[in-house]
Amino acid sequence: MPKHEIIISADIPGVDENLCSFLRGTVRAALDAEGVELSCEVNVLVTGDDGIHRVNLDMRGVDAPTDVLSFPMFELAPGDKPGEEDADPATGLVPLGDMCISLERARAQAEEYGHSVERELAYLAVHSALHLLGYDHLDEGPMKARMRAREEAIMEQLGLER
Repeated sequence: MPKHEIIISADIPGVDENLCSFLRGTVRAALDAEGVELSCEVNVLVTGDDGIHRVNLDMRGVDAPTDVLSFPMFELAPGDKPGEEDADPATGLVPLGDMCISLERARAQAEEYGHSVERELAYLAVHSALHLLGYDHLDEGPMKARMRAREEAIMEQLGLER
């Protein structure tokens, strides 16, 4: 069984150990559901709308806040997995990439969609983890449908389906 290292940091108040533990478990569940057998490292920044706006502008040139950003380390195709050659020799972990989640946006979207903040945060973390593993939704066809199907399956495994 892989030992994924999910590193959570926050630049806003109100991010406690319960929230960090919840996000770690969610990301691990997504990696496990996708059959990632090598131990991986994922960095997660929990921020607010201002913080994610800055990251979006700095990294993507988009001058707007969003709910979640994903920065994969590898160019994988959906269903592909990183290999042993991708592991950091110093840690033995595969650095999958980084995600940035706006807690402020997650709260607003949870209210808008009529479900819990936990469900929204889990969805955003699963969505981002799938991006780190090569999934995308740039088209309105098969790519998006495949990613949505995996999101829904993982959320169901977590007991957080719609």
